Amino acid sequence: MQTVSSIILVIGVIIFVHELGHLIMAKRAGILCREFAIGFGPKLFSFRKGETLYTIRLLPLGGYVRMAGEDPEMVQIKTGHDVGLVFNGQGKVSKIILNRKTRPAHAEPLNVQRIDLEHDLYIEGYNAAEELVRYEVDREALLVYDSQEVLIAPYDRQFGSKTLGQRAAAILAGPLANFILAFVLFTGLALSFGVPSDEPIVGDVMPGSVAEEAGLEAGDRILAINQKVMDNWSELEQTIMLNPGQELTFLIERNNEEFELAITPAVRELDMQPGQQFGFIGVYQHFEQSFVGAFVHGFNLMIEMSTLIFKSIGMLITGALGIDALAGPVGIFDFTGQAAQAGLPVLLRWTAALSVNLAILNLLPIPALDGGRLLFLGIEAVRGRPIDPQKEGLAHFIGFALLMLLILVVTWNDIQRVFFN
Repeated sequence: MQTVSSIILVIGVIIFVHELGHLIMAKRAGILCREFAIGFGPKLFSFRKGETLYTIRLLPLGGYVRMAGEDPEMVQIKTGHDVGLVFNGQGKVSKIILNRKTRPAHAEPLNVQRIDLEHDLYIEGYNAAEELVRYEVDREALLVYDSQEVLIAPYDRQFGSKTLGQRAAAILAGPLANFILAFVLFTGLALSFGVPSDEPIVGDVMPGSVAEEAGLEAGDRILAINQKVMDNWSELEQTIMLNPGQELTFLIERNNEEFELAITPAVRELDMQPGQQFGFIGVYQHFEQSFVGAFVHGFNLMIEMSTLIFKSIGMLITGALGIDALAGPVGIFDFTGQAAQAGLPVLLRWTAALSVNLAILNLLPIPALDGGRLLFLGIEAVRGRPIDPQKEGLAHFIGFALLMLLILVVTWNDIQRVFFN
């Protein structure tokens, strides 16, 4: 149960932060945000705060912020529709009720002839006395259908009315929020547990390891291996990894005394490259407390993680890595469960890595992703006018369908790897 809770929490936090970035920047730009959703599919839970409906949905495969003007409005009023009007204290229409069954007695009936809820904000039609009348519509008027209330979206509250920079910022804010989350988590871990020191000093020794059997202890400084001076931890680590199964002579400094130990690194294989061996003795890097260093370390880790992901994407494109190397929802859930069992620091580090992963994948120039939407904005900037919304919508639909197909293929690979290996 704890593992399941950890999975839900980790995935939920990453998606929440991503969509919160979109929401905050969109609202700052004055865009009407109709819904803030975690997940897709049927609603499990919802509540309304202000003009936005907040929902949790069944399928935890992502989330979205539904901004006015991005999609066709769900409720459209055409000529000849019979509606009921409710007015506010200023004599403006505050509610347009479409369903006759839910229409209150005080609502004025109107057969609509002309209506503009985006620019001039008016509704015109024949009243009960068959007189042609025209009313102003309040900017915050509601469309009511089957007891559901939807705010109208004047054009200046729609996504498309904003400047190119404002629209790009609203889209870019999601991935940026994930980078910020990763930085905060990496920095928080460094503040709590210290910053890895590059000094060749043993931080801790793994129980039952060859290092423990040879007599290495926490705090030991490794001066040299096979008479080669160890200037830093990276050099020490590389020397051990390159000598699997080979006896090495370690020159150790402990309590201002120097002595030698013979250690033979155990032979291990890389998970991603079976048959590729490396040496392992079971020692951990030394950590030291540094307030400023923690922030630098957190930023550097975020950059290193980003670089690794970009390299992996490049290897996928060139074919150096196959589709089997990808992890879908099942694989991510499995890895998250393993991280949860390994302890809170490991789980937080994994959460940060996932957050960076989500940010970068969303920035890829693929329709239906944030990067695809930014690509269309870039094309608009070059050509001086937006692409036809129907063509862009079709491109996003095809992109989304292909992504769903890829997720299905990767999920099948995950199921085989997790449950049948």
